[in-house]
Amino acid sequence: MSYTVFALKWRPRDFDEIIGQPAIVSTLKNAIQGNRLAHAYLFAGPRGVGKTSTARILAKALNCKAGPTIKPCLKCSSCMEISEGRSLDVIEIDGASNRGIDEIRVLRENVKFSPTAGKFKIYIIDEVHMLTTEAFNALLKTLEEPPEFVKFIFATTQPHKVIPTILSRCQRFDFRRIPALEISAQLERIAASEKIEVDKEVLFTIAKSSDGSLRDAESILDQLIAFSLQKISLKDVISVLGLVEQEALFAITDKIISKDARGALGLLNALIDEGKDIGVFLSGMVEHFRNLMIAKVTRGDSKLIDLPLEVCEKLLKQSESFSLEEIFAAFNVLIATQEMTKRLDSLRIPLEISLIRLAHGRRPPAGKDETQKPGEDLKRQIPAEQLPKAKPIVEQHGAEHDKKENENTLISLDSIRGAWQNIIDNLGKIKMSLATYLSEGEPLKLQGSALTISFPKNYSLHKESLEKKDNKAIIEKIFFELFNTDFRLNFILSQEVKDRQNETNNTFIKSALEMFNGRVIKEE
Repeated sequence: MSYTVFALKWRPRDFDEIIGQPAIVSTLKNAIQGNRLAHAYLFAGPRGVGKTSTARILAKALNCKAGPTIKPCLKCSSCMEISEGRSLDVIEIDGASNRGIDEIRVLRENVKFSPTAGKFKIYIIDEVHMLTTEAFNALLKTLEEPPEFVKFIFATTQPHKVIPTILSRCQRFDFRRIPALEISAQLERIAASEKIEVDKEVLFTIAKSSDGSLRDAESILDQLIAFSLQKISLKDVISVLGLVEQEALFAITDKIISKDARGALGLLNALIDEGKDIGVFLSGMVEHFRNLMIAKVTRGDSKLIDLPLEVCEKLLKQSESFSLEEIFAAFNVLIATQEMTKRLDSLRIPLEISLIRLAHGRRPPAGKDETQKPGEDLKRQIPAEQLPKAKPIVEQHGAEHDKKENENTLISLDSIRGAWQNIIDNLGKIKMSLATYLSEGEPLKLQGSALTISFPKNYSLHKESLEKKDNKAIIEKIFFELFNTDFRLNFILSQEVKDRQNETNNTFIKSALEMFNGRVIKEE
């Protein structure tokens, strides 16, 4: 006898066996019991979540010899024929290969004939969004007023491609992605029944990698059994699926926390030597920082993180080394790296730059007050002699303006230039594009509270972007938080024309070019 894969062998046979769709199951059961069945249903959702299986179970419930019933017997000829896919009264059509108007015309001609054995004639059209517009239009009249013994069940992964006139004639059910814990529990039942030795951690890893698709998870388990005829280990899962271990994500994040860029690059190199997919690793880092954010905000709520309890506890502990602002900044860096990788053949270089940037951009976590202003940690980074001296608050009326002018004289142009990179870094945590634009400028002149920033002649776009009211307000706020002074910023263009192929004024790009002995090929 030929082998039956788990995805078919463990396909649900009745409503009680459907995993992860309680609302849909409850609604269909109530419709059957209350004799309120619609003539057309649309089952929408991602792959492998039970759309076609639910359609077949509904067909059994309607055509069972004891039906309509919410518990089909699974033993009568009608139930067995539907399960085996050979019922004359349940017609399954693949919308991808039968998408033209000619096939729908044949369907329209056959609809009027009564069922041969069951109570209903049921048409299940999978991937219905693949039908042509002409085919949809040909189906409209039949779908609106079908014979009383006909039921239509449409299944699709892309409901937005189904024309509105079809959608309005159907009852729509949206199938959700199945939570990893529910998939893991089902895999555990399969493993126990099939006498497969496997740890719960392995099953959960399979469930997470399936992205909410039970069918994908069952197929992966099938593949792993063929890969390892003995006990399936976590190492087997990671090897077959090309995953990056949670421990590796934690380890690299620890290097970022300790500002050990060299160590982070070493761990990345080890992963590459093991043949890991860099794109998968980058996605894993994005998800890891998302989990750190959720752990920090919810104090490790495992339901929102959807990971085992022990992993949630590690996330909570590691999140204590970050502020929320630092996590958000890390997101910006990682997402920008994902965008950059779409334009480059090599994924390694932008990822290495990101790890260096994350490690060197860390602020000391110990004793950090979450409520402190963003500018306060910048002040600690500037030499004391360059900071404005605090003055006692006294009653002032007409002399208030004079006092501000006197305070401004304590701030020199050199002190602003000395803090320039810190200003840009802090601005990048709020709006990265503004930091990029401002980094091309240079403090030129300071008169009282009026600060003039100069840009090369061919950087007019940068100047115009920074001069926008909202953008300018953000930058002036950064200056106020650092120097406790309301600066009036003026942006001008110098006569100098800067060579865009030699971005030496941008510290980040300059360091990257020096580190990797590279050159700028193209700027967009």
